[in-house]
Amino acid sequence: MIFATVGTQLPFDRLLSALNDWAHLNPNVPVTAQTGAIRTQYAHLTCHTHLDQAAFAAQMAQASVIVAHAGMGTILAAAEAGKPVILMPRRAAYGEHRNDHQLATAAEMAVLSNVTVIDDARDLGAALATTLAATLAKTATVQPRLAATASPRLLDTLKDFIWLENTRPARGPLMIRGRMRA
Repeated sequence: MIFATVGTQLPFDRLLSALNDWAHLNPNVPVTAQTGAIRTQYAHLTCHTHLDQAAFAAQMAQASVIVAHAGMGTILAAAEAGKPVILMPRRAAYGEHRNDHQLATAAEMAVLSNVTVIDDARDLGAALATTLAATLAKTATVQPRLAATASPRLLDTLKDFIWLENTRPARGPLMIRGRMRA
């Protein structure tokens, strides 16, 4: 399942339209979207104007991939959930935001291994194909071997550790649960 979130402040039709087009061509992959207030109907997305915190967390937990604007709250939620995220920054030139601060945010986040940044709608399909394939490959090769002998708690701890280690920025130490790691 793909979970898309565009925040609640402004519409983001460019991202939602691209995702709706992709979902039309890939009907076997359910797509749920938190859309904020919108006027457009998306026939191939399960849309929610607003999700409370518990429902939002549940969607994040169920998703294989998160597709989102480059809002820090969304990026942090995806990181907490340990999910790969595809970011399409809102652009002021298209009336999607007041300025282009999301471009800077996306550029900073692009160094993380679980983050893919796309510039526009035509890049979404390729990014989804790559990210979904990588997610399925990890699940297919690692999970069956470990799941036979490891507890779910151990698997979650290992996943958190590996995800954090592989995404550590080269420019400084990593903080894990309040402790500095070299």
